[in-house]
This record gives sequence, C-alpha cells and structure tokens, in this order.
Amino acid sequence: MADEPAHAGASSRRHRAPRAGGFEPVSLVPCLVVLGGVAAGLLVAWRGSRYAGWGAGIAGCSLLLAALARLALPPRYVGLLSSRRKVSDVLAFTVLGAGVLVLALLLP
Repeated sequence: MADEPAHAGASSRRHRAPRAGGFEPVSLVPCLVVLGGVAAGLLVAWRGSRYAGWGAGIAGCSLLLAALARLALPPRYVGLLSSRRKVSDVLAFTVLGAGVLVLALLLP
C-alpha cells in the first residue's frame, strides 16, 4: 500500500465499469409523457371554466396512463414513475386518475 501513488484511488474510480442498475435515458420517456399530458390538461383548464372539465379529463387520463405504464413496463424502463412497490404505485396512480376523472365529470 505504501508503494501506490497518492492518486491511485482516483484513477481506479475513473476506470470502473458502470453499475448494473445504472441510469437509462429511455426511462425518462414514460414520465415525460405523463407530465406532458397533465400539463396539457392544466393548460386546457386554464383557458376558462368552460374548458375545466376537458382539462381535468385529460389530466385524469394521463394519470391512468401512468398507472398502466407502471404496471406494464419492466422496472428499468419505468424510471421516475416508481417510488415504492409496484402495487402501491399502480394503486396510487389509479385512485388519483379516477378521482380527477370523476371531478371532470362533475364539472360543467
């Protein structure tokens, strides 16, 4: 250990192989699709009270799409949509999406 240069630790870190569970850029796609759908729903609802129901419907469908993506996609492609176990994530997205859709049906 005394024979190693002082910078040996830094160079060995630089040449390590990537981790098996590393970041995949494609894992951002489901999250960006859901965020885009919710943003589109908010934008439609922002146009006025006449469009609030349509905007809430778009946002609710986007949340249900998030539940479907979390259920169907493998863990390495889910990305930011997974925060807990699969069952609790799907249940949370489904309840939120259904609640927003019910709200959309109640709005004029």
